[in-house]
Amino acid sequence: MTRAQTVLAFDFGLKRIGIACGDTLTRGAAPRPASLVGKAGPDWEGIARELRALAPGLLVVGVPYNADGGEGDMSAAARAFAAELGRRFALPVHLVDERFSSLEASAQLKQRRASGQRRRRVQRADIDSAAAAVILGRYFAGEGQ
Repeated sequence: MTRAQTVLAFDFGLKRIGIACGDTLTRGAAPRPASLVGKAGPDWEGIARELRALAPGLLVVGVPYNADGGEGDMSAAARAFAAELGRRFALPVHLVDERFSSLEASAQLKQRRASGQRRRRVQRADIDSAAAAVILGRYFAGEGQ
């Protein structure tokens, strides 16, 4: 019998890093609070707290590509973030195409608000973490494996 493994996903940005958590058994993904990025870079201590609390066995980072499939301007920064995650936390890191994940996440959140499932206004940080959940869903669907 295979044990469920917790997986954390990240939607890298220059202001915030969206975070989502899921597991390999249910293959569900739930947004977590986004992590702020300061002048010195990512809040590594905040990210470390998430990792200590959730004890993931693997990490997933979204890499932005252009609509034509070429690497986006942020691709190198996202790859560097992924490499630093792997170095700091000694966990495997998988990369997933995050193309349009923020648009998909924003549409989902706005739909939930319009239907009454969500009461509070949609914030940028909400979209970032919902985008991380989209990225994690893509990983579970077989991308980046």
